[in-house]
Amino acid sequence: MSGMRDEDKAEVRERKGRGASEYKSPSMPANSLLLPLSTLLVALLSLTVALLALKTTVSTTAASILLPAFSPLRLSRHYTNTAMSFTPSYRQELRVAELAVQRASLLTQKVSQLKAKGTLSKDDTSPVTIGDFGAQALIIQAIKKNFPDDEIVAEEEASSLRENKALSNQIWELVKETRLNDTESDWLVGGQMASEEVFLDTLDSGKSAGGPKGRTWALDPIDGTKGFLRGEQYAVCLGLIVDGDLKVGAIGCPNLPVSDAALTPTVGQSGSEGIETGVLFGTIKGAGSTSRKLGEGALLPSKPISMRPVPNIADACFCESVESGHSAQGDNAEVARLLGITNQSIRLDSQAKYCSIARGAGD
Repeated sequence: MSGMRDEDKAEVRERKGRGASEYKSPSMPANSLLLPLSTLLVALLSLTVALLALKTTVSTTAASILLPAFSPLRLSRHYTNTAMSFTPSYRQELRVAELAVQRASLLTQKVSQLKAKGTLSKDDTSPVTIGDFGAQALIIQAIKKNFPDDEIVAEEEASSLRENKALSNQIWELVKETRLNDTESDWLVGGQMASEEVFLDTLDSGKSAGGPKGRTWALDPIDGTKGFLRGEQYAVCLGLIVDGDLKVGAIGCPNLPVSDAALTPTVGQSGSEGIETGVLFGTIKGAGSTSRKLGEGALLPSKPISMRPVPNIADACFCESVESGHSAQGDNAEVARLLGITNQSIRLDSQAKYCSIARGAGD
């Protein structure tokens, strides 16, 4: 430090002695760097969250753009489609519902081959068959095994069977013998019931009043009973409602053609000799719908379904109910005339008509 004045040298020595840690800028507090650093960390964290949200949004949006309106579901090893594997919930509910409906459909097919179907009349004079009782008991068993706390709203109850032991025993024999031929699938839906009394108690477990809150299964063991009695179209229907919102649905249509080809008046009502029949439909809300052939064991491979485009409305296939009391057939005919639809209307009992429209076999 030669050449420096003595007082300058003394000031330099004093500053070195104090150390850099004690130096304070007159315009910046010592902790002023902490605020920008914390702000930067928060900003980086926010950016990361935003990027993750954007990635999820883009992925979901891309899927909704690339996939058709009714998309495939991947629910278990029994499902062959993978595009909807990201579906976060209700996969097990759908699998149970589809297997339960499939097993119940097998029972209804057995009943349909019987000459006497054990028809009774309910208070509203609508018919009920031994197929209704048996199918309902099998489906409730599957729900109670997998979701014991869920509510169930069903159509039938066991009081008439408790008064008619012969009819009760006939239905019990059908229920006892109806099994899925895949061990895992049959176990999942409850296997064989322990006794006839258990069957009757299970049948009576569908008396919930429902409501806007909680999980409630809605069950129609045979929708379209008159069609069932005629050997025509009927459906085994099951849906899960959560807090008033439908989340899962499964419908079995044992007499509906497996092919998605457009229905004809003859095929639409009862199938046709030489045509393969029996279809199982399933859906999770927001994740598309599928159809598959009704099987006798594990669920068979599925495919996505969608409504078909109708560029020329005059070529549409008009679907309506068989029963005039369920459909204003005169009004429907006038609507068809105004639209220029000349094709003969397709009349089907039950929700089979809606399933046909959903898969593009009708409009």
